[in-house]
Amino acid sequence: MANNQRAQEVEITRYRGDDIEELLDSVAVEEPLQITVDGTPIAVVMRTVADDNDLVLGFLITEGIVKSLKDITRIDLEQKKNHALVFLQDDVVVDMGSLQRNIYSASSCGICGKASIEEVFLKAPRLEDEMVVSRLNIIQAPDRLRDAQQTFDTTGGLHAAGLFSDSGELLILREDVGRHNAIDKVIGSALKNDANIDLSQCFLQVSGRVSFEVVQKALMAGIPIVAAISAPTSLAVTFALESGMTLIGFMRGKKMNVYTGGQRIS
Repeated sequence: MANNQRAQEVEITRYRGDDIEELLDSVAVEEPLQITVDGTPIAVVMRTVADDNDLVLGFLITEGIVKSLKDITRIDLEQKKNHALVFLQDDVVVDMGSLQRNIYSASSCGICGKASIEEVFLKAPRLEDEMVVSRLNIIQAPDRLRDAQQTFDTTGGLHAAGLFSDSGELLILREDVGRHNAIDKVIGSALKNDANIDLSQCFLQVSGRVSFEVVQKALMAGIPIVAAISAPTSLAVTFALESGMTLIGFMRGKKMNVYTGGQRIS
């Protein structure tokens, strides 16, 4: 079997009516990644094997484990397969006890609940920016995102997250079996020093639905607008409203539902 990390070829039997065919098909690769911070394992995420450094950087920021990438001295992805060893600056103090969720992040799961919302609000302030994006740039984002999904074309089995500028330019695209991983990869890439991206002037476009954790990750990164092709959950809407964020769902052609923060759309 061939393996290019994001996709893997497997032997299948395809039935089409009375026709039976033996052939190779591509499936999305999924493997675990254990994240260990200063010797303490804090999470296992199921992910597509690509952009692991971006994934870890984004995860550390959006989960509130570090406040800035300056808190991190290095990330070792080579010492052991499917392990990310994170080393923090000596003066960075992390409450490891609060991190003992030992998240097993399956492809579709998130962390929801009132306690989680209160914890996020302790780490990320309500957004009060005056960013404005044209309705046309938002409506065009799903097609631009889909056109750039190379691995989805091969496997049909990956979520995508895209970071767009306020002028509608696709700045960063990442794909992953986990929707939340794709978002972490985008945010991790955007926060690198050489990216020079102001997240407060960007919007996040995601494939699929919007759960609480999708909006939470955007807030932790300071992204004011989240747009999705499918539906938001009730908790996502409540959290977006309380966070001062713009939340858009059910994007179909020229149609979309604006649930919160409509003042950011011109």
